[in-house]
Formats: sequence, C-alpha cells, structure tokens
Amino acid sequence: MKAWPLAVAALLLAIGADAVADSHLLDFSPAERAAIVAHGPWPPAPVADPSHRAFADPAAAALGQRLFFDLSLSASGRVSCASCHLPGQAFQDGRAVAQGQGQGARNTPSLLDVAGQRWFGWGGSADSLWAASLRALRDPTEMGGDEAALQRRLGREPALGAVPAGDARLAAAAKALAAFQAGLVSARTAFDGFRDAMARGDDAAAARYPLAAQRGARLFIGRGRCSLCHAGPRFSHGEFADIGLPFFLPGGSVDPGRHAGLQDLLTSPFNRLGPHADDAGASAVATRHLRREHRHFGEFRVPGLRGLRQTAPYFHAGSAATLADVVQHYSALDVDRLHADGERILVPLRLSADEAADLVAFLESLSP
Repeated sequence: MKAWPLAVAALLLAIGADAVADSHLLDFSPAERAAIVAHGPWPPAPVADPSHRAFADPAAAALGQRLFFDLSLSASGRVSCASCHLPGQAFQDGRAVAQGQGQGARNTPSLLDVAGQRWFGWGGSADSLWAASLRALRDPTEMGGDEAALQRRLGREPALGAVPAGDARLAAAAKALAAFQAGLVSARTAFDGFRDAMARGDDAAAARYPLAAQRGARLFIGRGRCSLCHAGPRFSHGEFADIGLPFFLPGGSVDPGRHAGLQDLLTSPFNRLGPHADDAGASAVATRHLRREHRHFGEFRVPGLRGLRQTAPYFHAGSAATLADVVQHYSALDVDRLHADGERILVPLRLSADEAADLVAFLESLSP
C-alpha cells in the first residue's frame, strides 16, 4: 500500500488533535458540578397561576392569541402586542427602548418563559402575567389607553361580551392574553445538553460542550458570582437589583425602577389582592408583605438569560448593544454608583480579554 504523503499525515494528526482538544472536559469540582446542575432541567414543568383559573385553558389561549395580534386594540389601530413582541425575534423588538403609541423609556423584554416570573415589568409593577398584559392595553405610550374603544372592541368577542363591561371585562381579556403567553417557552440549548450530561455523570457527553463556554461557566458560577442573582433554570432569582446603571431619562427626569413599580403594584385594583383575582387573594402572600422603601430606587428586575443572542440590546434601557458590552460593564463596574446600604454582592470583575470572551461564549450558549 502506498504511504500517505507526509503533509496529509500531518494534517490528519492536526485534525485529530483539534478533535481531542474540542472534546475535553475541565476538572470541575463537585461543588462546581452541583452549581451547574442547579441551572436545570429544561424545559421546566408547566406552572399554574391560582389567581387565573384559565391559565392553562386552550380556549383562553386561542382567544389570547387573537388579541395579541389585533391592531384594533390600540387607540390608533396601528399597534398590537406583537408590534413590540415580535415572534420572529424571541418576542422582543430589537430596539433600545420600546416604540408603541409613543416613545417608551425601557427596553422591551422577551416574552419567552414569562410564565415562570414572580414579578412583571422592569420595575415589577404587576404581580401576575394577566395584570402585566392589562397594563400594556391601558398605557398611553404602549397601546393607547382609549377605554371606551377598548371596551367596545372586547365586547365583540363572544367570550368577553358576556362579561360585564368595565374592569371585569378588561381583566378577562388580560387573562386570555396571559394564557397565550404562558405557552411561550424557549427551546433547549447547548448548555442544557452540557448540564444534563453533568447531572447523569456522562463526562464524555459533557466534553462536547465548547471549552470556551466551559471556562465561561466556571467564571459564571465562581469568581463572577453571576449565579447569585441569575439562578436556577431560568437564570434569574426573579427579584430586583441595582447594578450600577444610570437611571436618568432624556429631559432630565429619572426612572425610579422598583420604587415606582411598587407604588403602581400596591395601588392597582388588578393585583393579586384585588377583586379580579380568581383565588380571592390566596396566592398573594408575597404581594401582601411588600413594603416600598428608599433602597428600591434604581433597582430593576433581574432578567433571565435564555435567548440572549436573539434579544439585544440589553439592560433596562437597552444601553448595552452587545453581550461583550454587558460583560465589560461588570468587569469595570463603578462601585460608587451602587447603593451603599445592605450587603454588596457586585464587585468589579477585572476580567482579562480571554476571560471576557469565555464569559460571552457561555452566555451565547444559553440560546438555541
């Protein structure tokens, strides 16, 4: 048999070496493995909302889907929920801040996996998905808030026309919208395959996860301390934090974040304590114990991290164009901008260029 040319043999050896390098698993400690496994499994088990008896009702979801794409729900007849939550863009819009009937002040969050949240909106102004959906219908900068026209349009829906006009009809429409959104779940990712392999002790399968993402995962759960807030399968503990971002708005006003959100939530007749909750407030324990304090000023909801490749720009005002910008923010964090009271979690990470790239590789692996 004729011998392989030396150049071809060398190439095959190089390819083999790269394949081995790409199939290497870092020496994760038992504690690191447990921390990685805690970010799953995915997809999660379906959730229920006791304040919304039709949360998992297919008929309610079908009505909600129609309403979600209905332009006639807006004051101008030109804006629907889908105008800002585009299905082809992970139910986000790609803008720094939302543009509905008017110019918004905050970034449009994705609706994927929204059913698993505890609070809704960047400031937490709603304590249920249905209340958050209602807020969008009534907000002048989102869909216009023309109450009379909205009541007439909803009354033409057979399932809603039987509901008395007024707040009860609005709540019923919002609950249909919530039933539709509850079914929006993000797809599995490369990270999920890695996590599941770690959970069952299959190191050979785990080794197929890219090395850069493995190193980024180690930073995420370790020195970066990211998983303290971006916890669990949804990569968020569901609460609020000040991460040192400016909260000034054009024209010199400010966005108070959670401080204003709590005011809106606690005074709303559509919260879980109100008359439109289907369980008479039984699921409102967290809402009942909320207290609005000065420390909430400038805090915003900690978002989940799934689907990040599809949901740029980032942060509550869309101030970070890329994931590299997000990582750089935490690497060079201005600690003087953070609140002085309470336990401080965030510190500047001072990442090297290679470490920053590894963390970005990990964050990108959380997208399908």
